[in-house]
Amino acid sequence: MAGQILVVDDEADVLLLLRKGLAAEGYSVITADNGKDAVMLAESEHPDLIILDVLMPDIDGGEVARRLKESPETGNIPVIFLTGMFPKREGEEEGREVGGHILFDKPYDILKLISAMEELMQKQETTA
Repeated sequence: MAGQILVVDDEADVLLLLRKGLAAEGYSVITADNGKDAVMLAESEHPDLIILDVLMPDIDGGEVARRLKESPETGNIPVIFLTGMFPKREGEEEGREVGGHILFDKPYDILKLISAMEELMQKQETTA
């Protein structure tokens, strides 16, 4: 189940790694390195899913997600947050749900991330 993914992170190496990893799995990947561009790309490209960094210098991931949810054009796009803010504790699940969103801690397992993406996109298809 490949689709178009918008990856948003202010760290160039994270964008590159995700682009390569997702493209290798057959996904079309578009990237943004800030929140403002993320909102504009989401509105113009209508990706199937957004992978969104929490901490960014201009508009943080929480605010980006809020703006996207408020728009009828982008409100139904699933979002997975990436963060280095909360170090994962021993035995803690990757891709845990926090406040209705999926949260992956950096560093993350790309295969688990892809699995969570596919599950979210599948849910979106069945509710659309």
